[in-house]
Amino acid sequence: MAQQQRSQDIFSRLADRGEEVIGKLGDMPGAQRLLDSANMLKERADELQKRIRGLDALERRVAALERKVDQLSKSSGPKKPAPKRTTKPKPRST
Repeated sequence: MAQQQRSQDIFSRLADRGEEVIGKLGDMPGAQRLLDSANMLKERADELQKRIRGLDALERRVAALERKVDQLSKSSGPKKPAPKRTTKPKPRST
């Protein structure tokens, strides 16, 4: 029981320290630029992650299509060429 209370005390102290540090960051020159850059990096990483998820779906679709093409090419085998048809020229009407 004392162990649990001590760990909660440690976490509350860490949380308080974290709030203090974040408060002090606002007072530092250049800190706003740093925070803006960090937020922009987060947004870019999220966007990149979305694009990669889209690529995974496309790769699965391409793999399925490749399997279908392989099946179709194996089952068709060699075919005889179609016979050439000769047709009579149509008479021209003038």
